[in-house]
Amino acid sequence: MPPLQVTAVAFGIAGAVGLGVLALRGQVGLLRQPAVAWAHGVGGLFGYHALYFAALAWAPAVEANLLNYLWPLMIVLLSAPILGLPLGPRRLGGVVLGAAGCALLVGPGATFPPGAAAGFLCAAGAALTWAVYSVTAKRLSAVPTEAVAGFCLGAAALAGLAHLAFETTVLPDLRGAVSLLLLGLGPVGAAFFLWDVGMKRGDPRLLGTLAYAVPVASTLLLLIAGEGAATPRVAVAAALVVGGGWLAASARDAVPEAARP
Repeated sequence: MPPLQVTAVAFGIAGAVGLGVLALRGQVGLLRQPAVAWAHGVGGLFGYHALYFAALAWAPAVEANLLNYLWPLMIVLLSAPILGLPLGPRRLGGVVLGAAGCALLVGPGATFPPGAAAGFLCAAGAALTWAVYSVTAKRLSAVPTEAVAGFCLGAAALAGLAHLAFETTVLPDLRGAVSLLLLGLGPVGAAFFLWDVGMKRGDPRLLGTLAYAVPVASTLLLLIAGEGAATPRVAVAAALVVGGGWLAASARDAVPEAARP
């Protein structure tokens, strides 16, 4: 199915379920949020997923998926200028390793089909979009997580309009319909409500580094599904990306002298 259609349907399911829960609880009024909150929520969710699904449609899935997982590195890196959190040599070293892994994927010697470059650019754009959305969420901590239901519906509307303008609708078969339902309930549904809670109440640097378990799992799933080849280049790149995440995760902030026992 076309990427924008997938985005619209999945977010429509997530938003409809979320709105139903709010209605049952009598909390629909929580959707009344400032314009900046709506711009942040809808723009982040729609922008990231439109770019991500486009990347998977236009570029080899395994390589595009790993490039997309620059976002944990970017979350760690952007935590300094946006939130004023310290980085330190280990976190910066992790960023360098992750960047090296992504460069290995698409650097000299790599061969890809025509049009793959646009997909890789979309993957990098998706990573930056999600990192900015995630880190800035902490500055909007007054916005309740329940409002994500409305943001999902807004993202679904934007994706639907873009789909009608640029794509041809493809009706899913039974397997496709079940996949869309599960996508809307899980990875595009509950996951983003939980992510909002984590970003607003937790440490973005720690959440960003813990996310390095995901590229390994998702890449393995793609390989098992036959969507790519487990080449040495992919293996080394994955090791660099995950190694960078481990290095950054092992960083500890220095305790001020006055706070030491």
